Amino acid sequence: MALLNRKVAVITGAATGIGESIARTFANEGARVVVFDRDGTGAKEVAADIRANGGAAVACRGDVRDAGEAGAAIERALSDFGRLDILVNNAGIYPRHSLLEMTEAQWDEILSTNLKGVFQCTRLSLPHMVAQGSGKIVNISSVTFHIGMKDLTHYVSSKGGIIGFTRALAREVGGSNIHVNAVTPGAIETEAEKKVATQEQVDAVVALQCLRRRIVPLDVARVCVFLASELSDGMTGQTVNVDGGWVMY
Repeated sequence: MALLNRKVAVITGAATGIGESIARTFANEGARVVVFDRDGTGAKEVAADIRANGGAAVACRGDVRDAGEAGAAIERALSDFGRLDILVNNAGIYPRHSLLEMTEAQWDEILSTNLKGVFQCTRLSLPHMVAQGSGKIVNISSVTFHIGMKDLTHYVSSKGGIIGFTRALAREVGGSNIHVNAVTPGAIETEAEKKVATQEQVDAVVALQCLRRRIVPLDVARVCVFLASELSDGMTGQTVNVDGGWVMY
């Protein structure tokens, strides 16, 4: 039997990259998926392709920072599929700015998208999970939290906040049989990464990994399947690193 058979999942930032791979992999494992992204066209394309391949998916355009739009994605899961079992908080942005050159607006944009978005989607999902007595929340953080990284103080701060959020929430909702875990991807081969990373930079990271190959979105998606399935029922408040052994902690 598929690991996520008949489960209902909302996945944010699911039109491209890691989020898209999570949506497709969840659908392959039997989940019914809400593809939530501010790129409405991309979300529709991913959902349509999932359906064309025999899966169940709907698209929802919206911004995770906006309570109304985040709430609409949750309501779409309820209206189309009747319940909400899984939330994957994946949406995020990754601009680079040195702290000395960073504006307050740039700081606020990162923290609002990467951290407030997790808060918005989670607080709107929790009442439904509490009511049914179960739920799985998977938060996508970043390996940069473990190592720090130049010109990314805003990004690393937002991703570190996700780890703290994960741990605190796990304590808060464990009594309702809701599991909250985080994933910290490393240098993942996505289209977005290809636009900002040189081949020299990519090769340098791979040389530091135990596994001397590119880590791809599917590697992250498979770990998310594990955390969203009953296989991880003994885990909560944990952070799983998916970086080919670049960082160990």
